[in-house]
Amino acid sequence: MVLKEIFEVSKPRIIILLVITAVTSMYAGSKFVGPDLNYIDLMHIIIAGSLASAGSSALNHFYDKDIDPKMKRTSERPIPSGRIGANSVLAYGLGVSILAVVYAYLLINPLSTFFIALGIFFYVIIYTAWLKRKNWSNIIIGGFAGSAASMAGWSAATGSIDPLGFLIGFLVFMWTPSHFWCLAMKIRDDYAAANVPMLPVIIGMEKTSKYILLSTLVLLPYSFMLYAFGMGLVYMAFAIVSGGLMLGYHYKLTKVPTSDFAWKAYKVTAPYLTIIFIGIALDAAFHFRF
Repeated sequence: MVLKEIFEVSKPRIIILLVITAVTSMYAGSKFVGPDLNYIDLMHIIIAGSLASAGSSALNHFYDKDIDPKMKRTSERPIPSGRIGANSVLAYGLGVSILAVVYAYLLINPLSTFFIALGIFFYVIIYTAWLKRKNWSNIIIGGFAGSAASMAGWSAATGSIDPLGFLIGFLVFMWTPSHFWCLAMKIRDDYAAANVPMLPVIIGMEKTSKYILLSTLVLLPYSFMLYAFGMGLVYMAFAIVSGGLMLGYHYKLTKVPTSDFAWKAYKVTAPYLTIIFIGIALDAAFHFRF
């Protein structure tokens, strides 16, 4: 059934994650900067963000159609399995991506539209088409695509992007390496088979686990630093607990740098972003500081 395949190439879990970051950022922006949240605009950012994420994910499926059959994790995706034609996915991805940008421009505001377009550009062009197959830093730089979703939400509420809005969005960029390298350790053999230079393929599992710990050691003080820019104690509680849990698992990963434990660390790292952005929204709603 074509609708099932279209749903799959849209990567619904990524849509949900990016929409959560956009919506919570939008809510926080309305509280910290103003004006009050317009629920029609909230609906618009959900629609535009979902379209942008779905379209860019489909283009990722299309571009990776030659390497997906080489990896066990991706070999049963709709294109390599023959359940849908590559050109159909390309047409869907381009159409939905363009629709997202046009929709945002007409119904939100130009700055939010810019960040939505920037997110598509970073994921499709910078990460997928340029860096993924050429350099181990692919996911670090490509991670800004997720930051753009948060910044689109903030600017949809405020019409601007101030330092706090930028720094909140940049949390996604800071979190991405630890998150993705755990997954890369789990499926290292897949990436090696497809000749994709993910970090564990290039430097091995033990060194990658140290890079993950280092990345987390940078993420945590960065997340705490947001208090100096206006975040409150509710946010700090979320940042300390969720960040501390990540740090504990990533330290243990350096002692047990195996694919099985990397998968456990990944499952701890994955919810961090949702938890921290819920903390941001709750902090905006119940804001207090020392």
